[in-house]
Amino acid sequence: MLLSAEVAAASSSQTLKRTPLFDRHVEAGAKLVPFAGWEMPVQYSGIREEHLAVRQACGVFDVSHMGEIETSGPEAEERLQHLVSNDVEQLQIGGAQYSVLCREDGGVLDDLFTYRLGPDQFLTVTNAANHDKDLAWFQRHAGDAVKDAHDRYAMLAVQGPRAREIVQAMADAPLPSRMTTARRRLVGRPALVCGTGYTGEAGVEILCDPDDAGALWDELTRRGATPCGLAARDTLRLEVCFHLYGNDLMEERGPIEAGLGWCCKEDTGFIGSDAVRAAREAGPAEKLVPFVLTGPGIPRQGNAVVGGGEVTSGTLSPCLQIGIGMAYVPAGAAAPGTKLEIDVRGKVRPAEVRTKPLYRKENDG
Repeated sequence: MLLSAEVAAASSSQTLKRTPLFDRHVEAGAKLVPFAGWEMPVQYSGIREEHLAVRQACGVFDVSHMGEIETSGPEAEERLQHLVSNDVEQLQIGGAQYSVLCREDGGVLDDLFTYRLGPDQFLTVTNAANHDKDLAWFQRHAGDAVKDAHDRYAMLAVQGPRAREIVQAMADAPLPSRMTTARRRLVGRPALVCGTGYTGEAGVEILCDPDDAGALWDELTRRGATPCGLAARDTLRLEVCFHLYGNDLMEERGPIEAGLGWCCKEDTGFIGSDAVRAAREAGPAEKLVPFVLTGPGIPRQGNAVVGGGEVTSGTLSPCLQIGIGMAYVPAGAAAPGTKLEIDVRGKVRPAEVRTKPLYRKENDG
């Protein structure tokens, strides 16, 4: 099943948390599943329909299960610089930055987005399944500069070619550009609008007061945004080769083999920087690569790559109509064009390493 790593993290015996939009998901007929301790909509009308709505027009996702951590005060920049892999000093007010959070040995604890809201105020968005772990790590290394901000926010992702048009019509001022953020009022309600997303499409992510989430959701759908579930979010991100923690990223592997060396600035001295530098200089023994099946079949997480390696994410691409995925393979088998064989449920399927992203607009013809 899609998103297996985080779905498995939610025990059926535990009490599941619900976002402020839970009742709307029920009313819309969403299929609800346990996901990272939350009861979340995995799909509404269907994965393919929702996926194509984002590629062709506009979709809206409830991602209020994601976590938020605030780092503030006169030492905020210095402490955050020590925690995350990117260069926080280069982050301008109103800027957004992707990074990873590493252990001392370079293993990846999470991948994160950080927004600089003021000279000494930062907001970091964590993956839902990792929020408590990340918060404890932040508190351990940054002390009283850190506060858990999750209860203060709901989060909506509005994605697709019409997404910015729809949100702009609700806003009191121009929307922030890609990889920036700004405070705006959307139909009179205050929100932090961020030019980021997880689908490969234009759009924004909206952080708002939980009490305002319902009104914003209603207005977005009224204006034409299609409600989309986590399954479509997964197929969308995989077509453009965005990493999913628990699948493509994990504590047992570092950012260099995952292809995330671009967001690691070892000279800042972040936790794990020495290990990351050593891996970069030595060259990884294995690399994460995107691939397509060149025949029938649908690859899934855990499928073995014949001769060495393992699939970390796989699906049937709704846009390309072929099996696609990402896999760790020996470094010598990582070049685009390399032929692979993947064991899919006992059948060996031919595959080929490709370049990122797997889906491009020109593929639509």
